[in-house]
Amino acid sequence: MSVIYKLDEKQCAHIILDRVEVHNAFDSTVINQLLQSIRRASDEHAKAIILSSKGKHFSAGADLNWMKSMVNNTVEENIRDSETLAALMYSLNFAPMPTLIVLQGASFGGALGLICCCDIAVASEDAKFCLSEVKLGLIPSVISPYVINAIGQRQARRYFITAETFDATEAKAIGLIHRIADDPLAFVDSLVLKLLNNGPEAIKEAKQLIFDVSGKAIEPELLRDTAERIAYKRVSKEGQDGLNAFLSKSPPSWTHE
Repeated sequence: MSVIYKLDEKQCAHIILDRVEVHNAFDSTVINQLLQSIRRASDEHAKAIILSSKGKHFSAGADLNWMKSMVNNTVEENIRDSETLAALMYSLNFAPMPTLIVLQGASFGGALGLICCCDIAVASEDAKFCLSEVKLGLIPSVISPYVINAIGQRQARRYFITAETFDATEAKAIGLIHRIADDPLAFVDSLVLKLLNNGPEAIKEAKQLIFDVSGKAIEPELLRDTAERIAYKRVSKEGQDGLNAFLSKSPPSWTHE
């Protein structure tokens, strides 16, 4: 298997790239296995997804042999191939549970799509990043909606066309990653413990709230919608549990699961 999947004792899904010999480069097998792993995490009601990799690099981007195999493909065959990658990015971006990604070494090309589709990205000091597609005469098309959402149009206008490599400090400055850590995996583990103390349904609904509110005009329809959401949440089973636990200075039920 090019991708390892395991569910830990906290019911968190670990999805691990394992193609160390090619620096965890993407090919159709990796893309399909990542997609299947994300769907499996959803089916198993995982409380979080932690995406990481073995070896010195998170991912060098597209596998060269895979790229060679596509040179003689028809437009229709290339579309089908790209649609699978699009399905992977969409599934990760809209996964209902928290998604965290651990980065070290190189994250090039399509790897930046995975980073931008995760809720929280943590990188080591040695991490390097590159939107390298234009070096090959290509464009970062499928990942573009997620990358632009993460770093903004202004930064995308630079890095999409220069294909320059930048370090973790720059990645944090432009919003690609959230934190630089000496031990990214340990830091992510500490974040997971914090996440598990929060209402699981509230987390799902908070993520959906971001997607539904982002970019909307602040007008009566939106104000009514957001008012209704918190009102319904306050009287929900989870909301009542959390509020009563807070008022009685006791832990809510989900912390005992």
